[in-house]
Amino acid sequence: GRSRAVGELLAPTSPFDKKCGRENWTVAFAPDGSYFAWSQGHRIVKLVPWAQCLQNFSLHGTKNVANSISTRLPRQNSDSGQKNKPCEHIIDCGDIVWSLAFGSSVPEKQSRCVNIEWHRFKFGQDQLLLATGLNNGRIKIWDVYTGKLLLNLMDHTEVVRDLTFAPDGSLILVSASRDKTLRVWDLKDDGNMMKVLRGHQNWVYGCAFSPDSSVLCSVGASKAVFLWDMDKYSMIRKLEGHHNDVVACEFSPDGALLATASYDTRVYVWDPHVGVILMEFGHLFPPPTPIFAGGANDRWVRSVSFSHDGLHIASLADDKMVRFWRIDEEYPVQVAPLNNGLCCTFSTDGSVLAAGQDGSVYFWATPRQVSSLQHLCRMAIRRVMPTSQVKNLPIPSKVVEFLCYQI
Repeated sequence: GRSRAVGELLAPTSPFDKKCGRENWTVAFAPDGSYFAWSQGHRIVKLVPWAQCLQNFSLHGTKNVANSISTRLPRQNSDSGQKNKPCEHIIDCGDIVWSLAFGSSVPEKQSRCVNIEWHRFKFGQDQLLLATGLNNGRIKIWDVYTGKLLLNLMDHTEVVRDLTFAPDGSLILVSASRDKTLRVWDLKDDGNMMKVLRGHQNWVYGCAFSPDSSVLCSVGASKAVFLWDMDKYSMIRKLEGHHNDVVACEFSPDGALLATASYDTRVYVWDPHVGVILMEFGHLFPPPTPIFAGGANDRWVRSVSFSHDGLHIASLADDKMVRFWRIDEEYPVQVAPLNNGLCCTFSTDGSVLAAGQDGSVYFWATPRQVSSLQHLCRMAIRRVMPTSQVKNLPIPSKVVEFLCYQI
């Protein structure tokens, strides 16, 4: 079926706008659902209150020009304690923006650094940060509520292609770069760089934390998918199976599954704890043989995102389609047309998919499905234990099967 379009945010265009540099490489929702951000092309990031966006969509139908007067919000005066009134910001990052990530702080989560009282920043509960990864290898950290620049992290020597915050509120940030490394930063320690993860032989394209923040997945210009132990900062294993560069990865909300997207025209769903492929979603029929797996570049998969219900995956490919898959079905349950799509992500509540292209963003409603009892049971148990532990539970083997994601 066709997906229902919810709305769009169109970047303002001028006749002089060159196509190059207008790419929207990244879209992101704040963890609490308060804000939506995207790279509008060139050096500009746009931050908008998400509730306001949805309201505008329902008021004005789907069309919404991002810089129109009607959506301008009153500028807040940060001194008057109106922290809770979110407002719109246009941020000039000073260089082409390749990646974005929101991070919010949980005070109980101690910084791993010892002498804490020397810090310039005390990141409290009401802090929401936006990290932007730039063309020149810099990472700039912004205060979302004020739009002010807080930190400038300099260590990468090449494009910062992806950013991800640990979901546990520790403000640990991981960056993936074309300089073949991943770097781990502690923003509670004023953005101190704690660790360099080496192992990729080539450009790193993407990285994603598991929901419990214990594992990091990274993918790049090679066929392997890397898994890292984020307590020890060591590599756990490589997942082998793709036939071309792997460009995107995301864990399911219970951490039991991992979705990876590749230029080999496929999305794989793995059990990362065991290292097996549970599901393959092909974007080309018949699928190319491994020898030609890199050849069908009008079918390259660009992006993949896991929905909040753990049941749906969205993928975006160069064949001008957005697809919604169910993790237990071979064919897409819904599709939508999108030219030059580069990135997609589900909203915090999972009800909407945002996809970016050429400075603009398009939104679709996620397919609605009631999860089966089995799926709910799996998600409930997998939130607290990995595959190996489930398999060792002292319960009948039929029940173990019921609780495990199976091939």
